[in-house]
Amino acid sequence: MAGSLQATPGFDLQPSSEQVALSTNYITNFDFLNQYLPDTYEKEFERYGNRTVSGFLRMVGAEMPTNSDMIKWAEQGRLHTKYVDCTSAAAAAANTATWTVNDTLTPGTGGISIRVGQTVFITDNTAASGLSNKAVVTAVDTAAGTFDVAYYEATGQAVAAAVDCTVMIYGSEFKKGTNGMVGSLEADDVIFDNKPIILKDKYAVSGSDMAQIGWIEVTTENGATGYLWYLKSEHETRLRFDDYLETAMIEAVPAGTGSGAEAALSSASAAGTINAGSEGIFYAVENRGNVWSGGIPSTLADFDSIIGRLDKQGAIEENVLFVNREMSFDIDDMLAAQNSYGAGGTSYGLFDNDEQMALNLGFTGFRRGYDFYKSDWKYLNDPTMRGDLTNGVVNGLLVPAGSTTVYDQVLGKNAKRPFLHVRYRASETEDRRYKTWITGSAGGAMNSDLDAMEVHFLSERAVCVMGANNFFLFEG
Repeated sequence: MAGSLQATPGFDLQPSSEQVALSTNYITNFDFLNQYLPDTYEKEFERYGNRTVSGFLRMVGAEMPTNSDMIKWAEQGRLHTKYVDCTSAAAAAANTATWTVNDTLTPGTGGISIRVGQTVFITDNTAASGLSNKAVVTAVDTAAGTFDVAYYEATGQAVAAAVDCTVMIYGSEFKKGTNGMVGSLEADDVIFDNKPIILKDKYAVSGSDMAQIGWIEVTTENGATGYLWYLKSEHETRLRFDDYLETAMIEAVPAGTGSGAEAALSSASAAGTINAGSEGIFYAVENRGNVWSGGIPSTLADFDSIIGRLDKQGAIEENVLFVNREMSFDIDDMLAAQNSYGAGGTSYGLFDNDEQMALNLGFTGFRRGYDFYKSDWKYLNDPTMRGDLTNGVVNGLLVPAGSTTVYDQVLGKNAKRPFLHVRYRASETEDRRYKTWITGSAGGAMNSDLDAMEVHFLSERAVCVMGANNFFLFEG
């Protein structure tokens, strides 16, 4: 009979960081009538292991400086022209017709990108109708969004009037001794921007408490040890700030017009008003990328639909899946089921498992159309962060590997940039990537009459998600 995971005792979410000294940090039982001395473990036990969640951006991106309140870049548009909402007023079997483009017209021109002499493929949008034509363009009214065609087929127009069709340009054809192509096309760039946000933190301890030794030998994830409790608190403040530098880049959103955050955080600059907030990774992918919702893709058919979408985007050869534990296991199970001996559960992997080999039930990657590499993302599993949520669940993020070429408007030239990278404010005199300084009159600082040591942390940064159409966000 199968058992189940009991609700209690569960995991502890009580934070250990407080703004006051905890009674649990010091011995309070000084009863001299008790003749028995307790046997104490001096060293603090690390029951939650490594508690930090940062590291994701260090694996997939880079950091580079910027010296502006606004970061702008241009991304390439499509190379070829295709309209998917076109109708003809001509009846079926007509040798010529006027077609109207109902798609959103070319930005900035309000017209269409079809020219006289080009050859087009016209197909019915109705599923399984099998109706299509090929034709040459004989006239174009760019402003009105219409063009005239003459069909190659002797049977004339295949579809009836007012049927919704797709038009694709595939070439051109001209008579002998005629003039060249009329008109030219300009490259269609899409301009994106983002702004950095300022992050701060502080740790303060009085001079008297700095001289107070504790009885517990404390330690932190960065290796700091000692019997001075304030050292642990200062190091944990630093670790917490390091995590927030990353999680803020993941979760940041721009402040909406008229929102409370806009009123509280927006500031004036020489160029105008700089609104609050920034575009984090999740926000950028939700608005400019691809989103899988309603569960976890756990079958090959699910991944085939994902691959089909990637084919329609940049078709990046290598992609990394950063996933939570549930999605990781579902992918493992999906891949294991493809093995002919998968029912036994013991033979999948790089080699056949034998009795002397540790059973490996996990996969680090697979290839189906593209290469997919899988990595656990601690941020999505940690119960104090994105893990264990009821709503707003994110199961994973697909990040394309490599870099892309964009036009950097600050540099004024094309530059290769990682799809995902962080820009921090810096100049020759001020570097705001990671600032830390000490104020007060304790701990070596002698710059004020405050009988304390205050450790300040500051960073100003933004994340740039370039080619967001190549990313996939897997929501619950």
